[in-house]
Amino acid sequence: MSKLLELRKVRVEVDGKEILGDINLSLDEGETMAVFGPNGAGKTSLIMAIMGMPRYRVIQGRILFKGKDVTDTPMEERARMGIGLSFQRPPVVRGVRLRDILLASLRQRGDERFIESLAEKARMNDFLDREVNYGFSGGEIKRAELLQLLAQNPDLALLDEPESGVDLVNIALIGEMINLVLQKEQRRQRHHAGLIITHTGHILDYVHVDKGCVLLNGTIWCQANPLEILDTIKKSGYEECVKCEKRERK
Repeated sequence: MSKLLELRKVRVEVDGKEILGDINLSLDEGETMAVFGPNGAGKTSLIMAIMGMPRYRVIQGRILFKGKDVTDTPMEERARMGIGLSFQRPPVVRGVRLRDILLASLRQRGDERFIESLAEKARMNDFLDREVNYGFSGGEIKRAELLQLLAQNPDLALLDEPESGVDLVNIALIGEMINLVLQKEQRRQRHHAGLIITHTGHILDYVHVDKGCVLLNGTIWCQANPLEILDTIKKSGYEECVKCEKRERK
């Protein structure tokens, strides 16, 4: 597997305040990583910086995608290169049908029948001619987000707390859709990689994750087996991670 994403000593500031410092992270083709961390640790800032959102400014270090330095590459160009993002709280887009945004998201040529076949997988056919996210439930909004990722077919999917606001009825379907986005059904020749931000870890019951890391105080603190990390968090909370960090820094 070749290296798909690399962050080398990346520091990020938002509105003049440094949020992330010395981030070192890498993903191979076909790999999925879970990023754990307490609220305010900088998890969302991490994927926003990778996506190239203008507010999240890299002040030091380099972001490489497919071996190319994209640190200063505009967000729309990164999307064309194959980076896709699913927001934790997607906005309502009045006046735009879900069908239209799906057609605009396609990286490869497709038609109405292709869009409808994707919507069938997400059980969203009845939503195609509705305004994006307007009047949708939490689970429906997440499915609409992942449907757009399916249309985009990104090589790297950045997923910001996909289980947030999703009930037990929808979370299994959300997991199925993430597995489709990440080509989990393909045992060989899997190229798509994923970075999953999670606070609770519930999504790991439905999506296999290859490796995990903990983000604390704006930096990657440890990398380990994701299920072991999750087990520690469940037993002792993030307080144990903070204590571990303080012990190691002494």
